[in-house]
Amino acid sequence: MNCEESLAGQVAVVTGASRGVGLAIARRLGQMGARVSLCARNAANLESAASGLREDGIQVLAQRTDVTRADEVASFVSETQRTFGPVDILVNNAGIGIFGPFQKQTEAEWNAVLDTNLKSVFLVSRAVAPEMIRRKAGHIINIVSLAGKSTFASGAIYCASKWGLLGLSGCMAEELRPHGIRVSAICPGSVATDFSPHAGKDPSRMLQPEDVAHAVAALVTQAPGSFISEVQIRPTQKP
Repeated sequence: MNCEESLAGQVAVVTGASRGVGLAIARRLGQMGARVSLCARNAANLESAASGLREDGIQVLAQRTDVTRADEVASFVSETQRTFGPVDILVNNAGIGIFGPFQKQTEAEWNAVLDTNLKSVFLVSRAVAPEMIRRKAGHIINIVSLAGKSTFASGAIYCASKWGLLGLSGCMAEELRPHGIRVSAICPGSVATDFSPHAGKDPSRMLQPEDVAHAVAALVTQAPGSFISEVQIRPTQKP
């Protein structure tokens, strides 16, 4: 079996997969043979992404889902299992960024960032974990950020969500490893997407969505006797 068939028969779920990093990850896993289940909040963008993947010969399920809502998460995971079967790979990629001086930010902005970047990982992982535990196998990969390991002005809410996500990832890894489930965190630096403004930075010197997808591919093709708990990704030259 070559690398492009290494995930044949497996089912991968990618959240926030309608564009950018999430779409690149979905495409890479699909090219490796996985059947890919996508969700995002924007239905039009999601359907456009799914159509493009299908044109590449990838088996795709796409369902508009707000991953901050437990009922919608349950519906999405249930439909994935009904259509494709048990989930082998979960990539928690959905995330937003709201930036500015913390004293000027609102409670609604705090809730939006923490719910999307942190609570959603808890909800989706909780939905797939029981079946992974029963099968004693699975990968859960959380897309964090180098902001989960550093601080910067105007990043209070975003950094809080990503520091929390690193803590959640570590605890999940310890709880699930006895069941044969590997939990990993990927911490990229700035990626050239429209996720957040990159004023003054040269996009060609920034990380690309495909760089993060490459890291995901490496994690899900590890030998069964070990797992990489954390990956940090930086561009070779500072943007």
